[in-house]
Amino acid sequence: MKSEIKKLAADVKKFLKSHEEDDLFLKAAAPAAAPKHTPAQTAAPAKSVAPAAREPEEFHTLESIAKQISSCQRCALGATRIKAVPGEGNPKARLMFVGEGPGYEEDRQGRPFVGKAGQLLDKIIAAMGFKREEVFIANMVKCHPMIDPQNPEKRGNDRAPVPDEIALCRGYVERQIDAVGPDYIVALGGVAAKSLIRDAKSLTQIRGKIYDLELSSVQLAKPVKILATFHPAALLRNPGWKKDTWADLKVLLADMGRTPPKSA
Repeated sequence: MKSEIKKLAADVKKFLKSHEEDDLFLKAAAPAAAPKHTPAQTAAPAKSVAPAAREPEEFHTLESIAKQISSCQRCALGATRIKAVPGEGNPKARLMFVGEGPGYEEDRQGRPFVGKAGQLLDKIIAAMGFKREEVFIANMVKCHPMIDPQNPEKRGNDRAPVPDEIALCRGYVERQIDAVGPDYIVALGGVAAKSLIRDAKSLTQIRGKIYDLELSSVQLAKPVKILATFHPAALLRNPGWKKDTWADLKVLLADMGRTPPKSA
């Protein structure tokens, strides 16, 4: 009996030792958890969290970021998109526009703001005294969020990205901002505004005001200012908001030291 107990104790000890070693191996091999991003909630910016270690510079080039986006499968949007939409424009633009996400036309062309809302944005950019190729245009998420992803050819199938999708994708737009190094950003619509302006509760609360941009995953090399206004798609649904949008953008132009063309 004693020999059986002794043998059982030895087996238990051997089992525990084996599993302790497995646990240690798994812990050592497991990748570090991705940092969580807190959604923006009020207009007062908070201090940004500097990254523990900056990736190599080539990881932050627009070309490298676009390549990563084209193969990204971090969230379900990557499985249902037709084309990823990284963004486009002047790689050293002084002014950058950030919307919420690609729509039907963008999903097919792989370019941001090319549908009806994009045509209106082009007019807005011209009214500000810029050409589209002088600015940089991007979105918070890089793939088309659809109400019914099983029917990608369906019109009116667009939706706003949800917080989890934004959290998984926001590192891309933050690195794009870092790579371009703009002086000013226009956040188009509530999704972009609440994602990029810390503690912003609503677009109504913060639009038409200029804030200092502070990012979650990137320590900016220089100060960047951000202003929020209505998304062009919202202006198509509510033309009366165009006057308010122009008032917002004149605040930005004044801060930039620019006078809009007389025709605007």
